[in-house]
Amino acid sequence: MKRLGPVWLVLIGLGLFGCVIASTLIGAYNEMVQSDQQVKNQWAQVENQLKRRADLIPNLVETVKGFAAQEKGIISEITDARAALSGAGTPGEAAQANDALSGALGRLLVVVENYPDLKSDKTFIQLMDELTGTENRIAVARKDYNEEVTVYNVMVRKFPRNFIAGMFGFEQAEYFEVSESDKQTPTVDFNSSGSGN
Repeated sequence: MKRLGPVWLVLIGLGLFGCVIASTLIGAYNEMVQSDQQVKNQWAQVENQLKRRADLIPNLVETVKGFAAQEKGIISEITDARAALSGAGTPGEAAQANDALSGALGRLLVVVENYPDLKSDKTFIQLMDELTGTENRIAVARKDYNEEVTVYNVMVRKFPRNFIAGMFGFEQAEYFEVSESDKQTPTVDFNSSGSGN
């Protein structure tokens, strides 16, 4: 039986080493692709909830207009903020537009306190209930998205995957961050008498 020479042993060793490296690269690449897709999927869930809220707003605005037509400034502000949110292209832009819309909606709730008939209107109450439910869904979707972004960002920054990420163009994902004011949930009691007319 003929023994393999040292050259062949070196070539076989290099071949095995190359297979291990290729297998590691392929595994890491596939994991990053999967995590990247999870981030995109979670962002789609955030967008779905933001759209749901944006779809509720015209009905809310029309209901408020019926009772408080003189509040044109706040209604215009909500309409503009809704349009900015619909046109947002990145999580950062969406977060900024979301902050503006949340602020405008908060100011609307303050205005509503001056209109007891509006506060007791069945349509308004139903819309506010739907809006509250949607806000909760947005919060959950945002949390899920940011958790997935954390997993992905850690993956693309850890050694040695950071080299693989760089080779294949995987960049860190953007968080959907909210302002400090948006972290505060406004408290509005529709059952109180308010200071209204």
